[in-house]
Amino acid sequence: MSIIFYLASLIAFVSTAMVVTRKNAVHALLYLIVSLLAVSVIFFISGAPFVAALEVIVYAGAIMVLFLFGIMMLNLGKDSADAEAKLLSPRAWILPAILCMVLLAELSYVFFLHDSSTGGTVRLIDAKEVSDSLFGRYVLAVELTGILLMAGIVGAYHIGKEKRKEYHRYLQVNEEEHE
Repeated sequence: MSIIFYLASLIAFVSTAMVVTRKNAVHALLYLIVSLLAVSVIFFISGAPFVAALEVIVYAGAIMVLFLFGIMMLNLGKDSADAEAKLLSPRAWILPAILCMVLLAELSYVFFLHDSSTGGTVRLIDAKEVSDSLFGRYVLAVELTGILLMAGIVGAYHIGKEKRKEYHRYLQVNEEEHE
């Protein structure tokens, strides 16, 4: 079981480094998804299957969609369109695909081949315990996270919206006069 932990940790480390070093935002987003999935594997083999499921659903699912919408709202123009056209090349998908296959092999091993009688006990946590924890002791952190996400959405909108140059009404040129 420790080999899976170290392998998932290595994948998380490499893919997180790739997130930071990529120039293309979509490639960085793909590596971030791989990193979050690797962290989910670490949570699962550490005896926290509910946290692993939340990691996949909330972070790798919902927040990555939010990031994707933020990237789409930025609409970086023709240069980004040319870069997105390169996404279909197999070269851009090789390393993320390899990392995902290794994670899939690890999860398959944990689910199907690992003898659970030799490992530690797993305590199942129901939704009531999670909600009591989130909206009890950590309610301030949950609310601050919501405010931070809302600020990110508003910021992405303002960065991405088209800027028009506005002139005073006396300085505007009437197009009919020039024709």
